[in-house]
Amino acid sequence: MKILAIGGTGFIGPFVIQQLQRAGHSVTVFHRGNAALPRSTIQIPGDRNRLDDHRAAFAREGFDVVIDFILSSGRQAKQLIDTCRGITGRIVALSSMDVYRAWGVFYGLEPGELEPMPVDETSAVRTQRQTYPAEVLKKLQAMLPWLDDEYDKAAVERAILGDKELPGTVMRLPMVYGPGDFAHRLYPFLKRMDDARPHILFADDVAVMRTPRGYVENVAAGIALAAMSDRAAGQIYNVGEAEAFTELDWARKIAAAAGWLGEFVVLPHDKTPAHLHWPGNTAQHLVVSSEKLRRELGYNEPVPRDESIRHTVAWERKHPPDTVGPFDYKAEDAAINGMKASA
Repeated sequence: MKILAIGGTGFIGPFVIQQLQRAGHSVTVFHRGNAALPRSTIQIPGDRNRLDDHRAAFAREGFDVVIDFILSSGRQAKQLIDTCRGITGRIVALSSMDVYRAWGVFYGLEPGELEPMPVDETSAVRTQRQTYPAEVLKKLQAMLPWLDDEYDKAAVERAILGDKELPGTVMRLPMVYGPGDFAHRLYPFLKRMDDARPHILFADDVAVMRTPRGYVENVAAGIALAAMSDRAAGQIYNVGEAEAFTELDWARKIAAAAGWLGEFVVLPHDKTPAHLHWPGNTAQHLVVSSEKLRRELGYNEPVPRDESIRHTVAWERKHPPDTVGPFDYKAEDAAINGMKASA
């Protein structure tokens, strides 16, 4: 197959490209030209925001599948469809599990009751266009410059799956960790462990919170599998680990990989320092099933979980972020001392 990757030079894309190339497919990458790629990769330099300027170049290649790694809004999705209609057989669009109503409930943007768990591809999606509070979107844009102010993966999905002439596939991604993680999702735990903190604190509501995760190479395997399978046309797939661990259990797995022998302490919410609270409705858990991808396309993670955490810990230690936190050890020590005094 001939596959065009739009973007694909960031966190997840290189792993997808490698897996497609190992499977014998030809991959062309459309990007701004400021990233190193394998020598066997064909490149088309250009700006995602001027995609239609490159329609002629895409048409000459006649791609079987186009994978768009950096779709942000419904407007961009419509531009993609208009550019690719008639010159490719299918579009694979990377989306997010934040399209589900449960995320809107968590962020206080959706009215009504809690969403039942687990969520699957038939579960309710958000009714509100706004995906995140403004302050959360601003933080995301600082890490992902391709996110525009119209960011809405639900609108992306409607456009990709709604075209009658050009089949689409939607891949809903979890929180992705691994080497290259721009959000440094393991680092807040790892820094405390490497700083030899004797205790790591949790608010009781955060300790039991369950969220979906996926190791970058394993998520990439799911995307590559869907790109290579004609059966994926017109389908939505959740990509993520089969089991959603609590935050406390997840921290224990990081501790095992990091060799930390301290103690995890769970405190009542009102006794926990404010910087350790989560900015959302922690009564709304976020558990998502990836059973459909496993059943229909035979998906299995190529990298075991323990190994994936070890790889990530090693990478985080070599590439610590400039700022992630806050790390208010004084407040954490005071909370521990308060707990001991009241015991």
